Amino acid sequence: MDFADYGRPRKVDGGLRARSARGAIGRSWWSRRFLEVLESFALGTRLTRGRSYARAGQVLRLDIAPGRVTAQVQGSRPRPYEVSIALATFPAALWTRIEDELAGQAFFSARLLAGDLPDELEELFVTAGAPLFPTAVDELTQRCNCPDFAVPCKHLAATFYLLAEAFDADPFELLHWRGRSRTDLLDRLRARRAEATGTAVSPASAAVPGELRSTSDGSSSAVGALPPVGAARALAGLAVTPLAEAADRFWASPVPLPDRPPRLATGPDLLLRQLGPPAPAIGGPGLLERLRRAYRAFGPG
Repeated sequence: MDFADYGRPRKVDGGLRARSARGAIGRSWWSRRFLEVLESFALGTRLTRGRSYARAGQVLRLDIAPGRVTAQVQGSRPRPYEVSIALATFPAALWTRIEDELAGQAFFSARLLAGDLPDELEELFVTAGAPLFPTAVDELTQRCNCPDFAVPCKHLAATFYLLAEAFDADPFELLHWRGRSRTDLLDRLRARRAEATGTAVSPASAAVPGELRSTSDGSSSAVGALPPVGAARALAGLAVTPLAEAADRFWASPVPLPDRPPRLATGPDLLLRQLGPPAPAIGGPGLLERLRRAYRAFGPG
């Protein structure tokens, strides 16, 4: 019996429905990259089989845990199919090295602590010998208890699409799949920053650039940190003021503001002087002169 003979999937209420009603699925760089990697494994045509399932809400449940994604997908049979997608987590020693790299670069610490995964994060993981995304299809263990022999089947493909959208909603789910939850990772980054500076670092101050790392001789040195700029440089030496004492001065500048920069005095026909003469079809040099007189008549000076 051909799998197509099982008929249409049973409609369900309350399923997980893909947010995109048409076109490509995945908005962020990490979700699009994830689907691009899957398509590079020649899974593109098979993945499209599950797109309608994902958009129709046939996925009833999706759980992401370290090393394994599980889902229930409603097909044509009364009982939903059980789906699992396994991907090896990074060893603890490898995660420690990655966290050292992340904590040592203010750019990554600030972005991660702000809840964002910068594009450059993928290169950092690759350099550390721990690619975020699978590099070959056999790194993924795909299982579904449906009668379809294709891998991925519709139910696995629908799970992949919903997984990509889960990465859109929370990029840390990608890192969780690889073995580090958001809470664990950010706590470890804060602890490393506190250890490097010798102070207790609160979550609010953990993203301030200019991090120090302890060296083997007990001293501290800047690692991948940029000097504070702009407002951070102006506020760096100010003492912390209790909120109750600062509320009445909330809109006032804590430091003297620089004088307003001088304005560049230009004639009203500056733009015309930078452009070439108009083409004859629209008036040629005569049009340019008429515009110049108009600019001078309506200009400020």
